[in-house]
Amino acid sequence: MADIFKGIEPMVYKSRISVPYHWWAGETASRFLVALRDEQKILGTRCAACNKTYLPPRKNCPLCFSASMEWMEVSNEGTVVTFTVARRQLASLPRKAPVIFAMIKLDGADTAILHYLDGVDPGRVKIGMRVKAKFSKDRGARMQDIECFVPKGE
Repeated sequence: MADIFKGIEPMVYKSRISVPYHWWAGETASRFLVALRDEQKILGTRCAACNKTYLPPRKNCPLCFSASMEWMEVSNEGTVVTFTVARRQLASLPRKAPVIFAMIKLDGADTAILHYLDGVDPGRVKIGMRVKAKFSKDRGARMQDIECFVPKGE
């Protein structure tokens, strides 16, 4: 089948379609995002049955399916569990490449969140690195209210 396209120049068109949309984040995500915006606090939920703390918070425990979840504040400091570096500038990247994406397990949580890591050369990032949340000055009840994570102590 590839032979039928042989010698045909591929055409690429850039789209400028914008499809704005809104949705309700739900009770659990809303409480989490409002706490980020208004108090610069990172909230998780702890399962009363199996004692696991989830971040982002969950309405129900994904391990034991219990609905007995308690709200708790977790630390804004944590550990890099894993990371990757996007070195190619793509339209979908809101930051200038290279961009470091890291899974960060905050102190007090049993799960990790994905976020940007900044303030460190990509070649110097290490698993186990201690980091701290840097909150955005312009907050709007969204995950980007945490601007990024930076190495602790810098």
